[in-house]
Amino acid sequence: MRILGVDPGLTRCGLGVIEARRSRIVTLVSVYVARSSADAEVPQRLATIAEAFDAALDEHRPDAVALERVFAQHNVRTVMGTAQISGVVMAAAARRGIPVALYTPSEVKAAVTGSGRADKAQVGFMVAKLLGLEKVPGPADAADALAIAIAHAWRGGAGANPAVLGVPDERGTGPGANVTAAQQRWADAEKAARRRG
Repeated sequence: MRILGVDPGLTRCGLGVIEARRSRIVTLVSVYVARSSADAEVPQRLATIAEAFDAALDEHRPDAVALERVFAQHNVRTVMGTAQISGVVMAAAARRGIPVALYTPSEVKAAVTGSGRADKAQVGFMVAKLLGLEKVPGPADAADALAIAIAHAWRGGAGANPAVLGVPDERGTGPGANVTAAQQRWADAEKAARRRG
């Protein structure tokens, strides 16, 4: 499954594309940051990011788009820009019939590092490690976009939801053999949430 992760932003919008296999292996396809000028009017800035996103859809033809969910912040201007770009992304994907999944920052951090309170450095380190990269992709928007794509892959987008992976048998094989510690913590949290719900 090919997943396009989006870290939405009006000035910088991270776009990270990965391939995810059922064996829970994720590989990098592409990562870059679309930018718009802070001096331009908002409609033009939205159009600039929309064009970059459409180009990514054309080039990479993802099976799914994973997007960071907008959450409340003290900076209203930042929230507005993020929400506007999120709308642009969701509309563009919907027009092409591509499913969109939304994840909170805490969900992404938990999926990639095992802790919903991980800092950006920890997330970046794990993204690089999981994708077999020599260094953390930069700027942070790029690494965040890849983390969002990985969260979707592990959440079930590639048929690899750790909550249903099971556990390895005594020989270290079986459906849960390749589950990482972060995936297992994610699975445990999902099971606990279902019990509470």
